[in-house]
Amino acid sequence: MNVLVLGLGNILLSDEGVGVRIVEALDDRYALPESVETLDGGTSGMDLLDQIAGRDLLIVADALRADAAPGTVIRLADEEIKAFFRTRMSPHQIGLADVLASLRLSDEDPRRIVIIGVVPQSLDLGLELTATIAAALETALTMILDELKRNGIGTVPRKRAM
Repeated sequence: MNVLVLGLGNILLSDEGVGVRIVEALDDRYALPESVETLDGGTSGMDLLDQIAGRDLLIVADALRADAAPGTVIRLADEEIKAFFRTRMSPHQIGLADVLASLRLSDEDPRRIVIIGVVPQSLDLGLELTATIAAALETALTMILDELKRNGIGTVPRKRAM
C-alpha cells in the first residue's frame, strides 16, 4: 500500500497550522513502515500534485471550517469530502479540491481519501496552538493511527529519552 499522510496549514497563524503540527507529532512519536510517507504540505497547492498522484490512500490533516465548536475533530472520507467541498470553502479546501480535481482528470487521483480536520479556535499571528486545539491534536493523531490500522498498517511508538 502506498500511503501519504499530508499535513496542511500555515504555522504562522496559530491554529491554522494544526495539520502540520499533527504530522510533526506523528513523525516524532511513531516509526512508520516504508509504505507510509508523511509530508508537511504547508500552504502548498498545486505543488502537491506529484506527491499525491497515484496513492492508494491519502490522509490529510488540516484545520477545517465547520459549524462545530473549536477543537472538534472531524473525519471525512471519500464521497463525504466531495459534499463538504460543495458547502464549505476556505483557502485550503479550495486548494485541495483543485489538486484532487486535477488528479481525477489525469486518472491519478488517490484510491481512498480521508481528511482529519480540526475546527480552529484562533487564526491570529502566533506559532503556538491554542490550548483547545493542542488537546484536539491528540484526538486527531489517534484518529490517523486508527485509519492506518484499519488499512492494515501498523505503527510502532518511538522510545522516548527519559
